[in-house]
Parts: sequence; structure tokens; C-alpha cells
Amino acid sequence: MTLDQGKVGQVYTVTRVGGQGAARRRLLDFGVLPGTVVEIIRAAPLGDPVELRLRGYTLTLRRADGAQVTVEPGRQLRREEGRDWIW
Repeated sequence: MTLDQGKVGQVYTVTRVGGQGAARRRLLDFGVLPGTVVEIIRAAPLGDPVELRLRGYTLTLRRADGAQVTVEPGRQLRREEGRDWIW
């Protein structure tokens, strides 16, 4: 499945980052790397863009860019003192 198919409130683990050129480089620079845990926090009223939480920060991403990121269902996050913990 790809990130654009994900649902709000769900947690995913990135398995592959596709795309080409500058778009792929930008995703990698943002920290969207294989093994990264990503939570979809919310979506705009029409569904695009979506807000993600990863690596301790939030990232707003267009669904077209999310279609380049292959994910699998991840583990749940536990929030404690402003930090995200995976268990």
C-alpha cells in the first residue's frame, strides 16, 4: 500500500521511497526513509494535503507525493511528555 491510501489516525512504517529526481530527493531530505514510522494526523477537508508526524516533527504532504511512498501497517504510538514512543 502507499501512503496516499492511508487513513487518518493510523501508523505506518515506510518500506520504500519511489519517484525520481528532485521529488524523491525532497522526500528523503524530509526524513521519509525506509524504516521510518509515520502517523497520519489529519487531512484537509477535501483530503489533500495530509499532515504527518514522523521523526519528532510534523510534515504536510500532498497525496500525489504520498503515492510515491510504500508503507506497511506499523505499531501503535504511545505519547508521553510530548514525545512519541513506539511499542
